[in-house]
Amino acid sequence: MPFVFKRLAFFMSIAAGLAADKQTPFKAPSAAEFAHHQTNNKVTLGAEPYVAGDKVKDAFGKLVPYERGVLPVLVAIQNDSGRTVKLDGIQVWYVGPHGDRTEATPAKDVRYTVPPQRPSMIPGPMGLPAKGKKNPFDEWEIEGRAFAAQALPAGNQAYGFFYFRTGIQKGATIYVSGLVDTATGEELMFFEVPLE
Repeated sequence: MPFVFKRLAFFMSIAAGLAADKQTPFKAPSAAEFAHHQTNNKVTLGAEPYVAGDKVKDAFGKLVPYERGVLPVLVAIQNDSGRTVKLDGIQVWYVGPHGDRTEATPAKDVRYTVPPQRPSMIPGPMGLPAKGKKNPFDEWEIEGRAFAAQALPAGNQAYGFFYFRTGIQKGATIYVSGLVDTATGEELMFFEVPLE
């Protein structure tokens, strides 16, 4: 192989390694291993808020969504029922201690929770706009780690984040409904998992 091709292959491998390093792998524990979980009809759902610490860094890198007004809650669902569970109609709410509900913000809309900033102008006769700051929620982790499963075959687990525009409250729960047994077409009993 000529020297030029070896050199090109070397630089391409470095670039590929850096790109792969940008998207670090993230894996949730099984739903039953969560400190807060509930089992209905042999389907287990676990939930955990991601407010601060190493777990937030593992999931979102440098971004700490809670510091910017968005509470990410990791939800894992384990299906041991022997039948496929349909998840495309899942509905998730953050329920405060006094019954106030906050519906999950779709992952694609989280970026709009930060209001746009007015561009600053470079002083001078031309008055050109200066380079603005990047929206912190324009990171791939927000949508890439969001809950996206449409169905859950028997013996499998699905997990991902739901995002809420609220603060963490003592006595709050995650309320989940809309899981459907594909064999019968009936909705499974709702889940209400405490977050303390």
